[in-house]
Amino acid sequence: MRFMQFKNEQYKDQLKKIPHNFAVSHDDEKQESTLTIYGVIGDSWWSESTSASDVDRAITQAGSNDLVIHLNSPGGDAFDGIAIYNRLKNHKAKHGAKITIHNDGWACSAASVIAMAADELIMGTGSMLMIHEASNIVWGTKSNMRKEADLLEKLEDGIIDAYMTKANITRDEVRNMVDNETWFSASEALEVGFATSTKIEEGNNDEEITQLRASMQAMKNELDQYKQQQSQVPVNKKPWRFF
Repeated sequence: MRFMQFKNEQYKDQLKKIPHNFAVSHDDEKQESTLTIYGVIGDSWWSESTSASDVDRAITQAGSNDLVIHLNSPGGDAFDGIAIYNRLKNHKAKHGAKITIHNDGWACSAASVIAMAADELIMGTGSMLMIHEASNIVWGTKSNMRKEADLLEKLEDGIIDAYMTKANITRDEVRNMVDNETWFSASEALEVGFATSTKIEEGNNDEEITQLRASMQAMKNELDQYKQQQSQVPVNKKPWRFF
């Protein structure tokens, strides 16, 4: 049995840094709809989150409008992230609409997949993007473990397909980055092709770069701590998720 526990109560201090906010506005005169997606991706039993169904309803209401999305998320359910990615791509294909995504802070894990649907992915100053392996907690026999590993590999292959629609590096390089949980600053996301532009102001000095790197390391440390805590949770099996 799969339990919808991709967000654990032990992670609440981290999630407070990105309060949930899902907002939609439509400007028919400009033929543009704006979505704000802050916080966890997927359905949650513990607190507010943004699901693929939420985004689907918003896009349906947008008609043929261009979409502008403000994204700030630590990630969440992998399949919801994939569904949102495909829903955005379908909207573009059906209506010839432009998809612009602003990374206002984090585009991590499942949220990084959503970011790949953008015609323009604009990285804000100090923003980061993170990609890593899909994960699940499994209890059972060695056969259960092997089957789960095979499914995770197939899931990751599909996710890497999304990354490769933007990447200017090889698939093997992207896979290695996924395997090693890689964090990208705004300029690094631009360098590998994930982003199309940044809002980093000219004249950044060494001190600013050092601060960005320190911020990236602090976020990574917090996620590592969460993973360690979660490994101690006595749950038979957890759903597909990214963080």
